[in-house]
Amino acid sequence: MAQVKKGDRVKIKFTGKLEDGTIFDSTSGDHHADEHQCGCDDCGCEETCEETPFEMVVGEEEFFVQVEEALIGMAPGDKKTINIASDDAFGDYDEECVFTIERSELPDDMQPEIGQEVEMTDEDDQSVVVTVVEVTDTTITFDANHPLAGEDLTFDIELVEIV
Repeated sequence: MAQVKKGDRVKIKFTGKLEDGTIFDSTSGDHHADEHQCGCDDCGCEETCEETPFEMVVGEEEFFVQVEEALIGMAPGDKKTINIASDDAFGDYDEECVFTIERSELPDDMQPEIGQEVEMTDEDDQSVVVTVVEVTDTTITFDANHPLAGEDLTFDIELVEIV
């Protein structure tokens, strides 16, 4: 049976979980079911419930490098679990990436809400996405950390096919 080697295009099924078991990403449509975002007839949302394998070329860093490396030598139907430390995933949570600005610095028509993602420009004119974490009458606090910063990740993967 064929085994994956670097440069192969493959299809995989995966579930990404946090240490507490929370699923943050999956090729399975059921990871949204508890939130009623599955697209089924019961909730009518736009997400789909179908399982769609993820397709990538091994070695082109289209996914986490650790997962791509784990795929090498696998045959269709093989399954593995890969643990990725926060340092190797989205890095440690950095308190210096949390900042507060005066409401007067925002456009008048902007009404930020906690959890809202906002695209801003940093000192180097680079675009960065930040999350609103606190709103007061006079200030807004943003967090520029990736939402999964500081989190160790676990991926359960299954090789579906070598394309």
